[in-house]
Amino acid sequence: MSTSQKVVVVTGASQGIGAEIVKAFRKLDYRVVATARSVSPSDDPDLLTVAGDIADPATAQRVIAAAVERFGRVDTLVNNAGIFIAKPFTQYAAEDYAAAIGVNVSGFFHITQRAIAEMEKHASGHVVTITTSLVDHAIDGVPSVLASLTKGGLNAATRSLAIEYAKRGIRANAVSPGIIKSPMHAEQTHAALGALHPMGHMGEMSDIVNAVLYLDAAPFVTGEILHVDGGQSAGH
Repeated sequence: MSTSQKVVVVTGASQGIGAEIVKAFRKLDYRVVATARSVSPSDDPDLLTVAGDIADPATAQRVIAAAVERFGRVDTLVNNAGIFIAKPFTQYAAEDYAAAIGVNVSGFFHITQRAIAEMEKHASGHVVTITTSLVDHAIDGVPSVLASLTKGGLNAATRSLAIEYAKRGIRANAVSPGIIKSPMHAEQTHAALGALHPMGHMGEMSDIVNAVLYLDAAPFVTGEILHVDGGQSAGH
């Protein structure tokens, strides 16, 4: 087994931005471990898929163990899995809260902990997490308390990880998107959603992919929350 190729783990990898991130890293000749609740097996020997609920600690253990068994190491972790529940604050149910905490926070915690433990063995690695610019700039009419509670925590955790591991060769960054054209948003909503951004349009999935690739290739960048949001976080 050769370990000369870099190995990236991508969560939420079955569709949308996650699937595009997987394709982009394969084009760069990374070996990829892709995980999601439902993800199809691949006949690409350098693409390993692992099905599982990222909120379950056992999934994190299986994913990282499979990466090491198949490819020998973990160089990059992309925490892309996440859920967004838009409800007025008083209408959130206990199930909504549990789901958001489970995927957005517990999912991040368990797989990042195991990935960094592997990165420490090589004194190098990178964790990049997808958050949201709603954390920095709430929008009237877009109820987002659970997103801000969970993704805001990930921004803070990213900075903490960056400092804790700065001298150990491991970087941590985040990409903070605006609203992106993806299967999550029906086409008839695009005009209204685009108008929420100062630039007047939604972002493309490629915008987020390119941001992830930039951060992964930027060895002097750590602790960065890279806003890819059409100016949303700067103001209106």
